[in-house]
Amino acid sequence: MHLNKIKPAKRTEGIIYAIRDIVVLANETAKSGKEMLYLNIGDPNIYDFEPPRHMIEATYDAMLKNKNGYSPSSGIPQAIKSIENEATQKGIKSIQDIFVTTGASEAIDICLTALVNEGENVLTPTPGYPLYSAIQSKLAAIENPYFLDEKNNWQPDIEDIKSKINEKTRGIILINPNNPTGSLYSKEILQQIIDLAVEHNLIIFADEIYDKILFDENAHISIASMNKDVSCITFGGLSKNYMVPGFRIGWGIVSGRIEILKDYIDAINRILRARLSANHPEQYGIVAALDGDQSHITEAINKLTKRRDLTVQMMNQIPGISCVKPEGAFYAFPKLENVTNDAHWVAELIKETGVVVVHGSGFGQVPGTSHFRIVFLPNENILEKAYRQISIFNEKYLEKFEKKNDLVNH
Repeated sequence: MHLNKIKPAKRTEGIIYAIRDIVVLANETAKSGKEMLYLNIGDPNIYDFEPPRHMIEATYDAMLKNKNGYSPSSGIPQAIKSIENEATQKGIKSIQDIFVTTGASEAIDICLTALVNEGENVLTPTPGYPLYSAIQSKLAAIENPYFLDEKNNWQPDIEDIKSKINEKTRGIILINPNNPTGSLYSKEILQQIIDLAVEHNLIIFADEIYDKILFDENAHISIASMNKDVSCITFGGLSKNYMVPGFRIGWGIVSGRIEILKDYIDAINRILRARLSANHPEQYGIVAALDGDQSHITEAINKLTKRRDLTVQMMNQIPGISCVKPEGAFYAFPKLENVTNDAHWVAELIKETGVVVVHGSGFGQVPGTSHFRIVFLPNENILEKAYRQISIFNEKYLEKFEKKNDLVNH
């Protein structure tokens, strides 16, 4: 009996996740016995970072007390109260709803799903985190990327945003501090985005998952704190600030005018109820994390500052590579001059050297430019070794491929 191939849904065709996809090539290279230096995944636990002990103990205690069943769909009341207290301290007013999710990723997925119809669009930062494009592909939404300006420390390009708002635009996504560039947005830029959101009745999706990982005594401004009437969902979580990406605990905070948001909040909660609940015992870690000792963050920032400085210094010393100084998170997004295909450059780098980074085109970028993302979580010895390899490789690459015009775009 002949059976036809099962055809997957068309909506999956645009789901590409370069950060994980690159691991397939890295695994092939590792089989050759080459020493691998991984600078590709933003997981602090692989390196010399640990979560605060009191948060782990609170979670363990919850398990021992058999808090192992379902939680309320929006999260346990204690966790929601802690999230609300912290949001209020940040200056966020007009809080209308708070919900705990399976990582900030689920909060983002639920909130976009509850808003965007097929053929509509949400303004998405480019470069930006690939999850947003993947969700929009699943929703059959239209890609509407706006550019960050490399010449202006990777701030959102306001004129570009203005030019891309149309009658099908429902919202605007901000990642601040930004992944993959490490940029931190200025108050002036945030105000201009608020003005556009209010004028066009857009929801602001404020991804602030890295809001405590800041360098040079920078202060983070939560965009929702700047205007109590703007419709905003602020996303946070334990993954990065509290070093537990495997906990899969995040949240969303809806703020703005209830008469505008009521139906949308109802739709979000229908989805929350349908998927039952986030991890229950880990939610007790939220209270311990947000209300407890924060000294692990100071320790992490001290380590990361040295690694950030080393990254910027060494990248800018390599001929043909330039790097804007990150102000937050733990990523850098160096530019490759004279390279026409950064995916090919990264693939060759991995095969030749065992140094694993992610190609800039996996995050989106201004057409005609090439970049790669570095995760500078590893210690200085590993970073220094990797950057020396990148320097040697880049010189050979330019001689072999670009100068001879032999490279065919894949």
